[in-house]
Amino acid sequence: MVHRAINFSAGPAALPDEVLKQAQAELLDFRGTGMGVMEMSHRGEVFMAVAAEAENDLRELLAIPANYKILFLQGGGIGEFAAVPLNLLRGGAKADYVNTGTWSTKGITEARKYCEVRVAASAEDRHFTYVPDVAAWQVRSDAAYLHICTNETIHGVEMPFTAAPPDFGVPLVSDMSSHILSRTIDVSRYGCIYAGAQKNIGPSGLVLVIVREDLLGKPHPHCPSFIDYSLQAKNGWMFNTPNTWGVYLAGLVFKWLKAQGGVAAMEKHNIAKAALLYGAIDASGSFYQCPVARADRSRMNVPFRLGSDALDAEFLQGAEALGLSQLRGHRAVGGLRASIYNAMSIDGVAALVNYMQAFRQRHA
Repeated sequence: MVHRAINFSAGPAALPDEVLKQAQAELLDFRGTGMGVMEMSHRGEVFMAVAAEAENDLRELLAIPANYKILFLQGGGIGEFAAVPLNLLRGGAKADYVNTGTWSTKGITEARKYCEVRVAASAEDRHFTYVPDVAAWQVRSDAAYLHICTNETIHGVEMPFTAAPPDFGVPLVSDMSSHILSRTIDVSRYGCIYAGAQKNIGPSGLVLVIVREDLLGKPHPHCPSFIDYSLQAKNGWMFNTPNTWGVYLAGLVFKWLKAQGGVAAMEKHNIAKAALLYGAIDASGSFYQCPVARADRSRMNVPFRLGSDALDAEFLQGAEALGLSQLRGHRAVGGLRASIYNAMSIDGVAALVNYMQAFRQRHA
């Protein structure tokens, strides 16, 4: 019998067991072809059907309007830090960014290579533990776009208005790498959404881009062709050989999500998981501490600390012994972090909570 850890990794993250078992069963012979998906031509009839299914299922799951293109590209979220300005400046020279954590900061640094960036709002003054009041964001009317990271994986901060953000008067671009498909969103409120796959979509090495058609067609002259959204859209995101294995697995995840009841049902599940874990932290009498403002706590990434580094280390050692894996906080901030993406069950979160309570009692 295969032993499966209860995997709280922030990414690459756990995939649903059902998805992995199906991929395992089809590894050597996909649909009677005598070969695996990663061995066949990306332009062949069999894989083209896989690609079309994945795209159609995603469009259904997120209710993506017809005037948006779906692109399955490579380079991950960090690649999109460059791709966004190179595609969406559209001849302009200004872009506005909101800085809510490490990934926002990296996006700002990259964009400054291509345009004048102004930080419209920042949470750096409180160590990225909250979302700045949206009414105070200073967005320029002549900015080509406004960029936000709606869920910061490292700091555990999630924008509470992600589902339906305000109209800022310029195209809104969002990095949703760590919580896409975990909650309902109105895609039409965004000009562009991108997400690395390795949290809620599939394996690393794949990135999803959802972009409104009217924003296409004016890439920067130095934009590399393989990240040119308009060129990729014209070629069905196959201008270069795509990550066929990644697209196949993403397609299996999309079908799994549909079988669970879709994104709305998954959101209810995620709310329950987050409430269980944050409830244990808040009921601990400050034995466990979460630094994030309550209104802005992420449902996906839950950072917390104990009273000392020694206690954190002891906690991690005991957790690993119980099969509660990958709970160490990011090296940039330390402490502990539980990532509870879509594939994490409520039973997995309950197992962590039970351990947390027992650990606290031992150190009372």
